[in-house]
Amino acid sequence: MRPTKLMITTYTNMLKAMSAWLSKGPNDDAILSARLAPDMFPLSTQIRFSCLQAFEGLAYLREDPMPPQWYTLLEEGRNASDAPGTLEEAQTRIVDTITMLTETEAGDVDDRSPHVIALKLPDGRIFDMTADEYVRDWAVPQFYFHVMAAYSILRSQGVPLGKADYVQHAFAYLRRSHPD
Repeated sequence: MRPTKLMITTYTNMLKAMSAWLSKGPNDDAILSARLAPDMFPLSTQIRFSCLQAFEGLAYLREDPMPPQWYTLLEEGRNASDAPGTLEEAQTRIVDTITMLTETEAGDVDDRSPHVIALKLPDGRIFDMTADEYVRDWAVPQFYFHVMAAYSILRSQGVPLGKADYVQHAFAYLRRSHPD
């Protein structure tokens, strides 16, 4: 599978799952301030940064500047301790990100000649990677870090989630075995 198609499919599946997890939890915006540890970002940041990863990944692959949504998500995520937002706003961020992903044509990015992505971190470090390396070694792992943190926070707050909720998209492939 081409790297962009892999990224779009993965992000879409997991963001839909995240939306469902939020729906299973209490209808109380206070859950957005929950954390796994005092030095970790709260749930609201994990949701925003999951969405941010989708915008960032496509911008790097397209060699485009970061879109305005990326800056909004970054700022909101960094300030989520003071302004966690609402569950409705979190769901809107997820829906907006899924919409952006589903409207993206993977071939528009993958059909370009290979280029090196210079991933610049705020501390001045720069990682040079091909598109395949970027998707495999940075974009998808960063996305899953925030998705798994969100899942773990929800579980720690008593939301009844299990592995089936985490990989709900895989049930499209379920086949029952027939007894002998």
